[in-house]
Amino acid sequence: MDFAYDRIYNGWILFGILIGLSFRFLDFQWQGLYEAAVSMLLSFVLLYPLYKINGLGAGDVKLFIMLGSFVRAGIQLRIMVASFVIGAVFSVWKLVSERNFGERMRYLFAYFADVFCKREWRLYGEELKEDYRLYTSNKIHFALPAFIGAALWMGGFY
Repeated sequence: MDFAYDRIYNGWILFGILIGLSFRFLDFQWQGLYEAAVSMLLSFVLLYPLYKINGLGAGDVKLFIMLGSFVRAGIQLRIMVASFVIGAVFSVWKLVSERNFGERMRYLFAYFADVFCKREWRLYGEELKEDYRLYTSNKIHFALPAFIGAALWMGGFY
């Protein structure tokens, strides 16, 4: 869905949360629901700031909240770290394949310098949305790294 429509529909997120909470309750009763709630809240608290500066899309944050309904907070953190490492690899690959690594690094450092000098956060890449080709050439669909991170955990790789 992320690749086809550039979004993850809320209905699917809510459906996944209901399934995750149901499994947690069936396996661990109220303790499972408590652990899922902690994991979901942790996902929100850690990822919301990235959403606020355009570092992640709202669907990505909701996707991790949904994933939190299936697992405890410690596992959720491991999946998040793995997903961000995989996402970084995908990003570097995209920068190299698009041949704009230097340009994007200059933009990133200029962004951080502007935030530091003004002492105020602003949306990352907001002006790029005016040029759709440039905007999409620098974007990865983070649902794939999240899926791979979760699949690696399920497969016992970490």
